[in-house]
Amino acid sequence: MQLRTVLATTTAALAAAACLAATGPAQAAAPVSHACSPSVSLDRFSDALDKTTYDGTFVGNLSALAVDGDGSLAALSDRSSLFSLDAKTLAPKAVVPLADEKGAALDSEGLVIDRDGTRLITSETEPSIRRYSTDGRILDRLPVPASLQVAPAGRATSNQTFEGLTLMNGGRTLLASMEYALSGDTAGIVRFQTWRRHHGRFELAAQYAYRTDAAFLGVPEVQALPDGRLLVLERGFTSGVGNTVRLYLADPRHATDTSGVENLTGQSGVRLIKKTLLTDIASCPTLGATAKQPQPNPLLDNIEGMAVTGVSKGRIEVLLVSDDNQNAVQTTRFYYLRVRV
Repeated sequence: MQLRTVLATTTAALAAAACLAATGPAQAAAPVSHACSPSVSLDRFSDALDKTTYDGTFVGNLSALAVDGDGSLAALSDRSSLFSLDAKTLAPKAVVPLADEKGAALDSEGLVIDRDGTRLITSETEPSIRRYSTDGRILDRLPVPASLQVAPAGRATSNQTFEGLTLMNGGRTLLASMEYALSGDTAGIVRFQTWRRHHGRFELAAQYAYRTDAAFLGVPEVQALPDGRLLVLERGFTSGVGNTVRLYLADPRHATDTSGVENLTGQSGVRLIKKTLLTDIASCPTLGATAKQPQPNPLLDNIEGMAVTGVSKGRIEVLLVSDDNQNAVQTTRFYYLRVRV
């Protein structure tokens, strides 16, 4: 081949490459990143249940999730309903109404399915933890420390008490997280109360202190990991800005038992639960999500529920859900995360 031909061929090839580079995004889009942080990725999200009903019951106001013994998902509404959902499609399969001993509605926020199938459910107005049968009958009620009760009986504020609930240590320990600080405690320092299983019943045990990143952030959910550490959600809302939702890895194993400490004020003798930020959900890719109100990221909403759905070689599958408060500008949204710890 003559030099002139080689130069002409090379020039044509370079021109074609330049043309492809200029039009590349339209022909070969770059792969979508699912990373929220080095530790967390977002597989997908689903709005499939947003503003739907099942068997005459509104499917929303979801505040807690748990994996049931048959592999289905249990989703707790804070309007006294417990849904059973298909784990793959999220389609509702059943709903069980809940009530207190007088038949009154609960502000139901935290959920654990015990190893015998009974449901442990918190209500944040008293606060309380009741055990229910699968058909919604009350079996018994756990003791609550006097200081954690709502004023004037205690130092807690109604609707700011037991939000998170989880089983630890192979089911031997139950842990409930307060959403906000008690009166007399420094704002942002919240208490985590535990109960130990003894002869089939849960008895009051140690209590620990956890500090949120800011006073306006509360703790809507906690989930135990097999090694004794916790996943902790922190959440807040700023009008005109939207939600803040952050996921932390927390370790209560060397924290001080604060059950005998009247006021938590950041004193040096109290070791708080150590925590490490895993991700701010605002840093996750939008994946096409839209928001009906201002949000730092349109993916965000009022995330309240969390469940660990799988554990494998240091990678945790985590499912989150938002509470839409039955509000037209909020969304019931499920978030599928992979977390490396």
